[in-house]
Amino acid sequence: MSDVSTITPESTTDPEAVRATVREHYGAAARRVKQKEEAACCGPSCCGTAERDPITVDLYDQAETSSLPAEAVLASLGCGNPTALASLAPGETVLDLGSGGGIDVLLSARRVGPEGKAYGLDMTDDMLALARENQRKAGVANVEFLKGEIEAIPLPDAAVDVIISNCVINLSADKRKVLGEAFRVLRPGGRFAVSDIVLRGALPEPVRKSFEAWSGCVAGALSETDYRRLLAEAGFVDIGVEPTRIYNAEDARSFLGSSGLDVEAFAGELDGKAMSAFVRARKPAA
Repeated sequence: MSDVSTITPESTTDPEAVRATVREHYGAAARRVKQKEEAACCGPSCCGTAERDPITVDLYDQAETSSLPAEAVLASLGCGNPTALASLAPGETVLDLGSGGGIDVLLSARRVGPEGKAYGLDMTDDMLALARENQRKAGVANVEFLKGEIEAIPLPDAAVDVIISNCVINLSADKRKVLGEAFRVLRPGGRFAVSDIVLRGALPEPVRKSFEAWSGCVAGALSETDYRRLLAEAGFVDIGVEPTRIYNAEDARSFLGSSGLDVEAFAGELDGKAMSAFVRARKPAA
């Protein structure tokens, strides 16, 4: 059985230290975008071009991004395209956990139409400011960006139809609380439909403990077994985990390149153990 204690409040990893590291990393990414620099890099190295980042490259097609502000695209730090996979319907209310520069919120708002609504939740002031500016430039009215943490969602019970997220839940040091909050704010019959990093084997100890690797989407990830179990414990049903990309040793060299770790010592151990996946589940109907 895998060690779930590594990602719960009982962990020896300090949740506040993890949160501070993640906040600073993504705040810096938002500031780079404001300077018209590429921020599409999941890892701490911020590779400079999306083509070199095995996690974030080629997630959206031209038809989706052509009508969005350039800054929304530059600020994309995800590992998938949850808005395309979630099958959003007109009139639905959507919540994006860890909305960053707002790309998935803006895409969701268009899918649910003017009769629907898209919320974005983020804890980073720089990202929230960037997202609201992107909303203004895009001219999308049915969007609201909220400040808060995904472990304590600032919405009432049964407030949304769909929860999406893009490579953010893995960054939390208390995933059990995140999934419990997601269940709480979903309406009966509501859908959990997120892109996330998921593991298929244990990570080397130095990688798992590296805070920089946390902000790079790798060390904080759950195993597929633990993800399914925690979703079920939160009350979800119809749970599925669909791989969208499986990362090899060369990919590991890219996203651990500036982590301060001996990459060559660990790259082979990471081969095939991490993947981007679409994780879906449903809150039972009343």
